[in-house]
Amino acid sequence: QAQLVESGGGLVQAGDSLRLSCAASGDMKMYSMGWFRQAPGKEREGVSCINSGVSNTYYADSVKGRFTISRDNAKNTVYLQMNSLKPEDTAVYYCAAVATYGLGKCGSNGYEYDYWGQGTQVTVSS
Repeated sequence: QAQLVESGGGLVQAGDSLRLSCAASGDMKMYSMGWFRQAPGKEREGVSCINSGVSNTYYADSVKGRFTISRDNAKNTVYLQMNSLKPEDTAVYYCAAVATYGLGKCGSNGYEYDYWGQGTQVTVSS
């Protein structure tokens, strides 16, 4: 059973950058990984994902061109580089994983994932 731990959140100003990390407890090569976020009073939103083969990525329209997802399978870690942050990016960011064994695209919906981290807070001030 995979355990995921996010880090890298914090308080920044609009226009700044942050890099979130999600470290997994085991071998994640066969897992698709996703980043989700939830702001107070809002539904959880799929932000980005990357499949196990690193051949497919997804970005929500709200973050396209600003956020980049990547993974380092040797370190069992997935990253979310967030540039040009906006106040509307303020949320708790969660990492998620699902075993896909190298098949198919990654999913942008939370119900497609089996394992979740505890979340890391990102706050962007204007």
